[in-house]
Amino acid sequence: MTAHLLTGVLPYGEDPTDILVLDGAIAATGPEAAATAPADVVRHDLSGLVALPGLVDIHTHLREPGGESAETVYSGTRAAAVGGYTAVFAMANTSPVQDNAGVVEQVLRLGREAGWVDVHPVGAVSAGLEGKHLSEMSAMAHSEARVRVFSDDGKCVSDPVLMRRALEYVKSFDGVIAQHSQDPRLTEGSQMHEGVLSAELGLRGWPAVAEESIIARDALLAGHVGSRLHVCHVSTAGSVEIIRWAKARGIDVTAEVTPHHLLLTDEMARTYSPIYKVNPPLRTAEDVAALREALADGTIDVVGTDHAPHPVEDKDCEWQAGAFGMTGLETALPVLIETMVNPGAMTWRDLARVMSSAPARIGRLEDQGQGLEVGAPANITVLDPQVRRTVDGAAQWTHSTNTPYQGMELPGQVLATFLHGRPTVLEGRPVSQEA
Repeated sequence: MTAHLLTGVLPYGEDPTDILVLDGAIAATGPEAAATAPADVVRHDLSGLVALPGLVDIHTHLREPGGESAETVYSGTRAAAVGGYTAVFAMANTSPVQDNAGVVEQVLRLGREAGWVDVHPVGAVSAGLEGKHLSEMSAMAHSEARVRVFSDDGKCVSDPVLMRRALEYVKSFDGVIAQHSQDPRLTEGSQMHEGVLSAELGLRGWPAVAEESIIARDALLAGHVGSRLHVCHVSTAGSVEIIRWAKARGIDVTAEVTPHHLLLTDEMARTYSPIYKVNPPLRTAEDVAALREALADGTIDVVGTDHAPHPVEDKDCEWQAGAFGMTGLETALPVLIETMVNPGAMTWRDLARVMSSAPARIGRLEDQGQGLEVGAPANITVLDPQVRRTVDGAAQWTHSTNTPYQGMELPGQVLATFLHGRPTVLEGRPVSQEA
């Protein structure tokens, strides 16, 4: 494997140093890096750029198999690498559903063939995402994919008995249930956040209590059976308080927030553009403030993109006919810089925690999120935090263009990504996996 010498980088935005990457690991740092580099080392002048551990997304929709018109494993993981990611968890709502060993191993194989990031399939909780019977969880856990995260995301495991059984079942192999917290009876036909604005716009509302009630129920169930619960895409201030309460009681619950819920509000619905239609919906400015505070203080553990690509026809239509979802792999880091780092709410080390080490820990990844120390796997992201760029969905590497940040200026650009010591992105562009 080719050796690489990264010169002048700022680990976590701190003191400049050199990093030697050799045989897929960080072999040396500081003066020793150049001194011990082999003669044929490839040198990369990255002076003044911030280096972080490779990012890990615990919530990605790659659509394949079955949804290739929106995204493929190849295109989605290429976009992930450009966004600074070295690992993603691929959600189960594909066609066929990732509810058995054969399908998760297919997704694993597609990820390996693409070579952009490590792809970890998420197994469905229920067979066919139908919420009636448990999926083949044990078979997936003991398959080559070694599935540890299970979710019916896109749908809620609304039956409390089934949810309890799932929480009990995953304990035997240290799995976690990632819940899409949405009471379907309270959100039937909903289009946006329920409040004054939904009434004004004449769109059926998605009440905050529909999320909060499921989180409270599931936290109690997880505590009762002594299992791990992960709450997907937290979106309300009330949900934050419930999660904070559950953690104070010692319940093993973790939570994620999406970049779009940290930046955008329900006011975007005034445009009636389905580009802003997402599930859970964009909430109020007060909710956004609570989510930012919760991410900064550790109540919310990780940032998950909920990258949800769609064909043009599913978004270029009237609001009520539009599909729920937004792309996010290439814009997550800029949004976090804009909302958390630049305002001083988080340091670069904090950002590495919520976008790398914590999601790797929740997903039980042993070779991701380990930091930038000697001996760690060489999963590295290098970015320029000073540059500001205008988002153009058509210019992104994902197959779909449904970004809610179209035309918005955001800070930061990933210039290099290394996956197990091999560059997948250089000078801001994807490079061949043979590089």
